[in-house]
Amino acid sequence: MRQWENNIRRVVPYTPGEQPKDESMIKLNTNENPYPPAPGVRRVLESFGTESLRLYPDPTAGDLVSAIAENHGLSADQVFAGVGSDDVLAMCFLTFFNSEKPLLFPDITYSFYDVWAGLYRIPYRCVPLDENFGIRPEDYMQEAGGIIFPNPNAPTGIELPPDQVEEIVRSHPDVIVIVDEAYIDFGGSTCVPLIGKYDNLIVVQTFSKSRSLAGMRIGYAMGNPELIRALNDVKYSFNSYTMSRVSIACGAAAMKDRAYFEDTCRKITETREWAKQELRSLGFLFGDSRANFIFARHSFIPAEELFAVLRENHIYVRYFKKPRIDNYLRITVGLREEMEALFAVLRDYIASRAT
Repeated sequence: MRQWENNIRRVVPYTPGEQPKDESMIKLNTNENPYPPAPGVRRVLESFGTESLRLYPDPTAGDLVSAIAENHGLSADQVFAGVGSDDVLAMCFLTFFNSEKPLLFPDITYSFYDVWAGLYRIPYRCVPLDENFGIRPEDYMQEAGGIIFPNPNAPTGIELPPDQVEEIVRSHPDVIVIVDEAYIDFGGSTCVPLIGKYDNLIVVQTFSKSRSLAGMRIGYAMGNPELIRALNDVKYSFNSYTMSRVSIACGAAAMKDRAYFEDTCRKITETREWAKQELRSLGFLFGDSRANFIFARHSFIPAEELFAVLRENHIYVRYFKKPRIDNYLRITVGLREEMEALFAVLRDYIASRAT
């Protein structure tokens, strides 16, 4: 080994969902929103003055932060914006999880958490979900240097009610608890109201799912002003200008159009509930997802086999070859016609396997 190789920081990276370029595909693998962004986003892009791109963006992302704060009934000093919730969460890991005690998060969860812990050399402990893939608050009543979990959880879609989230936050007043609400807008109950009650709580949300801006990369954290100041101190020590002028303007426009946001969320949740019925009729088993995806296994056909069959038919879903979940598919809720195409392939294949 060459000497300089000893100084390379080595981590096992996060594996993102495939982004195939096959125009004939049906893409149900990365939980993107099947509907376009709010009309105001298009107007921003059509009228955006490109001459302003010679200037740096506002490092505070003030217009976007103000729109987010107003939407959630918070003050601007309670909001931190970043380049997607991944960037925001990475900043949170770097800022808040510096204890010698282990960071706690579920054993089945967003697989970026252990990557960041490894990258920043944060000790961590995975807390097993129960047999129904639920988070049990009592399992978190242990020594911790911090706690983080998605709610609803990913990739399971199972929600922990706010009163049980509060049990976890209340029992750990001396560490930061982060609730990652990437999927909260599809029928879940947000923990944002708890921010005023607990100064150790951070709630993180994203524009990638319910606001159809995965390609724009916008996320944000909400918490008490002291925590937000700490996040900004780390951000300004890392990169002052994290958000582009375009993303700030588009994000503010999307956040302000509440009617469009509520309509698209409604359509997705209606399609999800219909899709659950279709999946049950085909012999699938799954929990009560409150996200824009369904995490399901078939009663007798292995998930990896179904994954391959769907892929051959240009339908992409997500398959995780990991302990406890290697017989499940995570199926994003797409347009009704996309879901009907999915069920047509599944119906034909399952019928052929049953004969």
